[in-house]
Amino acid sequence: MSPPPPVSGLEAAFLANRQQLLRFLQVRGADDAAEDILHEVWIRLATSGAGPVSAPVAYLYSAVNAAMIDRYRSRRQAEKRERDWSDVQSGEGEASSEPSAERRLAATQEAAQVLAMLDSLGPRIAQTFRRHRVDGIAQKAVAAELGVSLSTVESDLRTAYRALAEWKARADGEIR
Repeated sequence: MSPPPPVSGLEAAFLANRQQLLRFLQVRGADDAAEDILHEVWIRLATSGAGPVSAPVAYLYSAVNAAMIDRYRSRRQAEKRERDWSDVQSGEGEASSEPSAERRLAATQEAAQVLAMLDSLGPRIAQTFRRHRVDGIAQKAVAAELGVSLSTVESDLRTAYRALAEWKARADGEIR
């Protein structure tokens, strides 16, 4: 078995400055995680195949600082998720029954697309669908209101349902 190739570049700078990087992390508040953070940075360096760096020591300090900040943010987010989950489960907090602003906006946009698609089928089909499915009017009453036969209302509804199914399939990515 051949000996491992000699380290050079960033890896050599890392090994030469390992203790200083470790102290830097400890002073910055990494505490017991400092060794783990250094290990993560070492793994990234070893697997990234990064090219030459003009200031390797500065690059390493920046890399370990960024790794420490990422770890801190990740831990804070996990703790917040856990706290929120515990609060909801214990009844102390309430899960909002209201959708988020993003979900409301997405639903409004989707509803507008559906209505535009229904309107493109023709005014009678769109009105038949709205009166029966949205307003809850019976098919016979819709037929009388529009002055058409019951079979015409049923045919219009089938056309609307088929178009909705195709729209949903496209929206779900089934049809390209």
